[in-house]
Amino acid sequence: MGTATKTVNQIDALELLIEQHDKVDDLIAQLEDDGLEPMKKATVFRELADNLAAHASMEEKLFYPAVRAKQTEEILLESTEEHLAIKRVLADLLETRLDDERFSAKLSVLKEEVEHHAREEEEDKLFPKVRQFFDKEELIALGSEMMALFQALMTTEPRKDVPGQTRKAARL
Repeated sequence: MGTATKTVNQIDALELLIEQHDKVDDLIAQLEDDGLEPMKKATVFRELADNLAAHASMEEKLFYPAVRAKQTEEILLESTEEHLAIKRVLADLLETRLDDERFSAKLSVLKEEVEHHAREEEEDKLFPKVRQFFDKEELIALGSEMMALFQALMTTEPRKDVPGQTRKAARL
């Protein structure tokens, strides 16, 4: 997602997550365009679903364990529950035809869930604490590891794994 101006080794973990949040927002905005052709809508939706699935997996496997500390434990538990809610809506969307009248309503719910989650991470709770505990070099090292995992996940159509991830929140 949007790292063309930086090499994998130069993006810090928080910058990477913010870029990914922005990319998801952009894809949702494209899907909300009523004039979007059906074939393009299907392509954009697959891209959105893959990005959300890979992003959540990357956060759960690398970012959350790396930043876990007493001061972030409660925030991370809430974040994994938010991921679960997002995955459940996404799984429902994956089973909904793009021309179904309920698709737009479900997309609106997904958008609200994603915006709430991203806002809490970026502004309210998690990122400010992470900046206190990690120096720039540590964030860049973590960002590089996260980007490598994200890119690997994106080659596997990660959206297909989402329905199997909706029973319970990921473990920290």
